[in-house]
Amino acid sequence: METPTQAIILAGGQATRMRPYTDDAPKAMVPVADVPIIGYQLVWLARQGITDVVVSGGYRHEMIKHYAGDGARFGVRLTYAIESEPLGRGGALKFATAFLRDPADRAPVAVLNGDIVTGFSFVEMAERHRMRQAAVTIALSQYRSNWGVADLDERTDRIFGFTQSPVLPYWINAGVYLIDTRTFPLFPDKGDHEDSTFPELAKDGRLFAHRIDGYWRGIDTVKDVIVAGEEAVRHGFALGEEFRITS
Repeated sequence: METPTQAIILAGGQATRMRPYTDDAPKAMVPVADVPIIGYQLVWLARQGITDVVVSGGYRHEMIKHYAGDGARFGVRLTYAIESEPLGRGGALKFATAFLRDPADRAPVAVLNGDIVTGFSFVEMAERHRMRQAAVTIALSQYRSNWGVADLDERTDRIFGFTQSPVLPYWINAGVYLIDTRTFPLFPDKGDHEDSTFPELAKDGRLFAHRIDGYWRGIDTVKDVIVAGEEAVRHGFALGEEFRITS
């Protein structure tokens, strides 16, 4: 199995929970430290050796085209697969496969939800995918609580402190996948692959996990936008002026 060079970004979501950011823009265009989410994704994919990216779009897709263009400034070649009607994430993914540079490539295809910012390395994930002969490998991130947790004396219930947003011993779907191209026909024409394809692959023993230890954040709320922007600056991965939105 070869190294992935193709990717699909699922960027068709409207994300009503992200208002006012998404009142007139797709979720992938929500700015994190003044750069749209999809800008971070394209730069990251290019650094992982991805050369060709299909952006699956729907709601306000023209904004993504205007911002990302042909992908040259990000170091990739971009193609757009635009839905004429909402297909759901699984349907959008399957529809986008027809726009891949080489749909029959032996290498797995990387797939990203359009609402995450991450920086982990694909190398280990791709190698484990190959060794396990997986149909799909899902990146998992350790769950971080949105709330502060009270530190208790279990015997007396005396509170002796608080831990803000601790990491908990659970792993969540990070919205990054490696998918064997032979698996694409199993995805629904309309609907969500997490409700259909993934459970079937799990039942057949062909669905595997890759626990990531690099940076990851899902952008689901206005608070996530603010925190991700602060983290981008604090951890030094904020992108420069050339990747910011221009009118």
